[in-house]
Amino acid sequence: MTQPVPEPARRGRILAFLRRRESLFLAVGAINTLVGLVAFALFERFLGDVIGYLGALVLAYAVGIAVGFTLHRRFVFKVRGGVWLDLVRFVGVQLSALAVNAALLPVFVELVHLPVLPAQVLALALTVTASYFGHLYFSFRRPSDAPAREQAPGSGRGPAGGDHDR
Repeated sequence: MTQPVPEPARRGRILAFLRRRESLFLAVGAINTLVGLVAFALFERFLGDVIGYLGALVLAYAVGIAVGFTLHRRFVFKVRGGVWLDLVRFVGVQLSALAVNAALLPVFVELVHLPVLPAQVLALALTVTASYFGHLYFSFRRPSDAPAREQAPGSGRGPAGGDHDR
């Protein structure tokens, strides 16, 4: 028979899990995805007759890039310095995700005959994992010889700042 885990130890494990980069990425990604979905729904609802669902997708990605860059840089990857390079790289990863999303969305809408919003949810689900690795290894990557001032305090060297949370 196993002993029950004491409450402080359980709390410590939960906090350690929540501090992991992957957990933070999922939390920030969930917030950003919600913002992007709301933006998509609003653009599609109010401008869809003019710009279509793909136009709404592009505008929603613009909103998501602004929100996502700020949240991922600050809370997930915790990097400093090189903000413009990080932004260009982040936009590159997001444009790649947009290309995949823009390819999948019409397939789900036109061929599978899903309604636009559920089709977008499904298309987003298929791009999230790839974007994590894109941001980890490209957007916020720091070279192993990066000056310490560009690293987050207390972080080691490695992709996207430090690996102190691993």
